[in-house]
Amino acid sequence: MKIALVGIGKIARDQHVPAISSSPDWTLAASVSRHGGNEGVESFARIEEMLAARPDIPAVSLCLPPVPRFAMAEAALRAGRHVMLEKPPGATLAEVQALQALARAQGVTLFASWHSREAQAVAAARRWLSGRRIESGRITWREDVRVWHPGQDWIFAAGGMGVFDPGINALSILTHILPAPVHLRAAELDFPENRQAPIAARLRLSQGIEADFDFRQQGPQTWDMEFVTDAGRLALRMGGNVLEVDGAEAGGEASIMGEYPALYARMAELVRRGASEVDLSPMVLVADAFTLGSRNTVDAFEF
Repeated sequence: MKIALVGIGKIARDQHVPAISSSPDWTLAASVSRHGGNEGVESFARIEEMLAARPDIPAVSLCLPPVPRFAMAEAALRAGRHVMLEKPPGATLAEVQALQALARAQGVTLFASWHSREAQAVAAARRWLSGRRIESGRITWREDVRVWHPGQDWIFAAGGMGVFDPGINALSILTHILPAPVHLRAAELDFPENRQAPIAARLRLSQGIEADFDFRQQGPQTWDMEFVTDAGRLALRMGGNVLEVDGAEAGGEASIMGEYPALYARMAELVRRGASEVDLSPMVLVADAFTLGSRNTVDAFEF
């Protein structure tokens, strides 16, 4: 199947283009970007131009920042195209719900992807936790924004999510592996004095789970979560790729695909089945953090 890629930035070049190139299901047929396209495929500056010129492309993958994404997703769905959304699926819950309703009305697939759920040990962790009671948990998700989003001021603009851009990856794993739903109890958010989105956050969740997100970590990066249950301890490390049970490495499922290839395989399956998949539970936790969170002003941040 042919697919168009909208938003040719760092994440598209690093992850989406290689995943599509290696996919047995998809062929990259066009790109849409104001800043240059992908070599070897037809490029357009506006999605409306691509939709009009290429009726032969049935699917669109959107990997641009969340704030401008809704208008492009809406245009693609109205044109009868299947749509895959990079995480987070939108800037607000309401707009994603509107896209869900539009996809149903148009009879096309809408897939809100969460790439961290495809990490190598996540499925094994979910199985191990099934039927167990969570007594407490600790999530530590700390990385260097200058490494992962160099010079990308949009991430600290209103709607850019700040530290919740990586933090929502942790929450996507959390909401996927827990045997019972989790909700937010309290939050504390640190906003640089010159920015509109937080650079660090601390969350207190139900089931005794706490989370520490920070965008200022230099050197080795930390993507860990640990749980105490009624039947032992489980830890997921390296962003969900290493599983430990009671302190001993327990492996997981070595993926021959990788996170983004697995997402495109899932998208192909949904299209073939005529189904959609839109899980908003990680985004609900982030929205609730902005609603409940107390705000601290910290030092200005510059790239």
